[in-house]
Amino acid sequence: MAKIKPQALLNPSKKKKGPSRISISTIIVCNLVVAVVILSLVTTYRHWSQRSRNTIEHETQGQRFEDTNTASEQKTYDLPGYADINTSKGLITVELFKEGSPEVVDKFLDLCQKDHFKGMPFHRVIKNYLVQAGHSPSSIPVEEWTAKGKLRGRLHIGPKHEAFMLGTPKNKGNNKDFELLITTAPIPDLNDQLIVFGRVLKGEDVVQEIEEVDTDEHYQPKSPIGITGVVLKREI
Repeated sequence: MAKIKPQALLNPSKKKKGPSRISISTIIVCNLVVAVVILSLVTTYRHWSQRSRNTIEHETQGQRFEDTNTASEQKTYDLPGYADINTSKGLITVELFKEGSPEVVDKFLDLCQKDHFKGMPFHRVIKNYLVQAGHSPSSIPVEEWTAKGKLRGRLHIGPKHEAFMLGTPKNKGNNKDFELLITTAPIPDLNDQLIVFGRVLKGEDVVQEIEEVDTDEHYQPKSPIGITGVVLKREI
C-alpha cells in the first residue's frame, strides 16, 4: 500500500474557478456603444437617402425644364418662317420674325389659315413712305404719317427702320382689324406706330409698282388693288 506524503495532507484541495461575473456598468457601457453605432448608421443612411432624393428631384426638374424649352423651341422651329403674299400686281415674299415678334407672327399665321387677307385692298399708298392694306380705314391720320415722314432725314435710322419692312399698326387690337403695312423708305419713328414682324425678301419691285399707282388727296388708290391670297412656307 502506497504511503501518503505528509505534504499532500497539508495542502488543501484546489477548487475549480467558475466564470467571472460581468458588472452592470460594463453592460451599460456596451449597450451605449451599440446604440451610438446604430444611431450613427441610421443618421448616415438618412443623410445619403435624402441627398439621393434631392439629386433625383433636381435632375427631374432640370429634365422637365429642358423638355419645356425643347418643346417651345421645337414649336417655334416648326412654324412657317416665310409667306408668299399674292397681290394684283405680283408676288411678294416675306420673312417672318418668329423670335423677334412671336405673338404677332402667331396671329398673322392664324389669320392666314382663315383667309383673312384674301381680298384685302390696299387702301393707303404714300409714295416714298409706305403701302398699307386692310379691311377697314386706318385709325392713324394721314397727316401724322406724312408729317413724320418729313423728319426721317434728321433722325437716327436703325436696322428695323429700313425700307421694305413688314408690320402692323400697334393700335389694331383685334383680328378683324389686323392690317399689313410695308415700308418703301427708311422710317426713323417706325416703332412708335408699328409692330415690325417681317421683311420683304423678294418682290421689292412689286411693292414699288403698288407705290406708283395713282391716288386721290387722301392717298387712296383710284384703281382697286389688293391681296389675292397668302401662302405660308417653311422654306424658300
